[in-house]
Amino acid sequence: MVTAIFPAAGSSTRMGGGVNKNLLKLAGEPILVRTLKTFSQVERIKFLIVAVAEHEVETVEKLLSATENLKSWRVTIGGSERQYSIANGLKLLPDDAEIILVHDAARPLISVQTINDVIDAVEKFGGAIAAVPAKDTIKIVGADKFVRFTPPRRELVAVQTPQGFRRDLLLRAYDKAAEENFLGTDDSSLVERLGVRIKVVTSSYENIKVTTPEDIHVAETILRDRNGKTT
Repeated sequence: MVTAIFPAAGSSTRMGGGVNKNLLKLAGEPILVRTLKTFSQVERIKFLIVAVAEHEVETVEKLLSATENLKSWRVTIGGSERQYSIANGLKLLPDDAEIILVHDAARPLISVQTINDVIDAVEKFGGAIAAVPAKDTIKIVGADKFVRFTPPRRELVAVQTPQGFRRDLLLRAYDKAAEENFLGTDDSSLVERLGVRIKVVTSSYENIKVTTPEDIHVAETILRDRNGKTT
C-alpha cells in the first residue's frame, strides 16, 4: 500500500500577503485541494498525510472534510523545516504502508502518470525521484564567487516531487539524519546517505512549484492549455 505525505507548513514569504500559498486558489480551487485530488486518482495510493502550521490545522481539516473524492487523510502539525514536517507525517503512517511518497503540496500540476511512474520505480529499485533534464548551464562556484568548474549538462537534472521510497529505507534515513543533526534539501539526499542508489524518473516541465504570484499565472496558463480553453 502507498501513503503520500504533503509538507505544507511553509511561511510562503515569497508569495506575500501573509497567507499559506497552498490555500490560495488556482483556477477557483485551493492549490492543496488540487494536489490531493490528483493523488486520490491513483489506485495504489490509499492514505494521505498533510503537514501544516499548527494554527492552520483546523482550517485545513474543515477544507478537506468538505472536499469530495479524496482518499483517507490525516492532518498533522508541521515543523520549522520541511524535513521536520515530514518526520511528523511519518509518525502517522498506517501499519500496512509499504511505499511512501513525499510531494510538495504546492505542485498542483503533477500528473497521475508521473505519480504511477515513480511508484513503479520504487517497487523495482527501492527509491525514485521525479526530475527533468536541466535546461540551463550550471556552474559550480567557490566562496570567492569565481567559477570552479562546469559539470556536463547532460548529467544534470532539476529535481521535483514526488519522491518515493520503501518504508524501511525512508524511516532509516530519517532516523540517521536525526541522530546526526543532518538537514537535507530533499528526501532523496537523506536516503542517499544510506548508500542507496536512487532512480530518476522523467517528469514534466509543467510540474512547477507555485512559490511566487507569477507562478500562479503560469499555472493557470498551463491549466487552460490542458483544458483547451482560451481567455
